[in-house]
Amino acid sequence: MDNMPAYAIGMAEEYQGPIEDSRWLGIEKTRIPGNPDLGRRIVTEVMQTVDVAYAEEWKFDHGLIVPLHFLTPRYDLDVIPVNINCQGPPLTPLHRAWAFGEALRAACDAVPERVALVSTGGIPHWPATPDSGKSNEPWDREFRDRWARQDKAAMLSYSDEATYRDAGQGGFEIRTFIATAAAARGPGELRFYAPIPIFSVGCTVALMAVE
Repeated sequence: MDNMPAYAIGMAEEYQGPIEDSRWLGIEKTRIPGNPDLGRRIVTEVMQTVDVAYAEEWKFDHGLIVPLHFLTPRYDLDVIPVNINCQGPPLTPLHRAWAFGEALRAACDAVPERVALVSTGGIPHWPATPDSGKSNEPWDREFRDRWARQDKAAMLSYSDEATYRDAGQGGFEIRTFIATAAAARGPGELRFYAPIPIFSVGCTVALMAVE
């Protein structure tokens, strides 16, 4: 928390995770293959419009390792991790998260490899607070509707103060959804949504068309 870049992209040969207790998460500690050459090319291209940090060491937490556990259970696909600071204020403004998504799209279009963009983040939620497990389903559904409609103005209209009030500190993770919308150019399709208090968050599966 004392060295938190607004945006970071991985350029390592491999990564490790999960950083959490494997018995609690239900996922054994493993090594995930990276692709430093592709990572470097993506970082270089993103830097044409957005300043970004890079990392050659990275320990994955649940936000990265859980989706990879289901999407690539053999961990046999190269991964380029990307992080937007959604935890430690001052946070990147929402319009900059949109610009970062556009930069990611330009970078992916510039390389010959086929790239899948997978975004994670649980909104709204109140992790590690007395309100952990609380949900705000109407707020959640409203944001996801704006996201699915590719309503840029509506997505960027949230203030951090209002988000914190209505969606907790976990609500700041709308930045990952906003970046994805900017990269994919939509529209989105909600496949599953349910508030799950024992997970302390609403769980969503959604796809966004690439245009």
